[in-house]
Amino acid sequence: MKPLLNGLLLFILLYTMFDVFVKAHTMGLSVNAVTTTLFGNADEFLNPMNKSVFLEFIHMQIFFLMMILLSLSAVYARLLHKKRKTVVMLNALLLSALLTPLALVSAYFYSAEFITIYLFGFFTWHILALYMATASLWELNIAK
Repeated sequence: MKPLLNGLLLFILLYTMFDVFVKAHTMGLSVNAVTTTLFGNADEFLNPMNKSVFLEFIHMQIFFLMMILLSLSAVYARLLHKKRKTVVMLNALLLSALLTPLALVSAYFYSAEFITIYLFGFFTWHILALYMATASLWELNIAK
């Protein structure tokens, strides 16, 4: 089981890091970049994101987010169940990850003000996921 968990945790680490890289090049990682991606820019002749493309993007993001977070949460909770901060970390991770697609949908359909919330949730869940995957690898391989 240990090699399988190591492989899963390494994959989660890689996915989390590459997800930031991919989002930086597709959506952007600043308020201005995400605003331009979603709503376009008439001065630069950039078209807004089509509604069907946006909905497909959100659908895929929710699926990948669910798979990564449920796997990571199960491993982290199992390996670090004796730590007091485990419940806090799990709740913070899941809430910030849930906030990410909700804020992006709200920004697209209601108000661009939600883009800041989207970016906060995005960076928060990525940082927490990186920490939790690293802590799980540590606990699995090094800690006694």
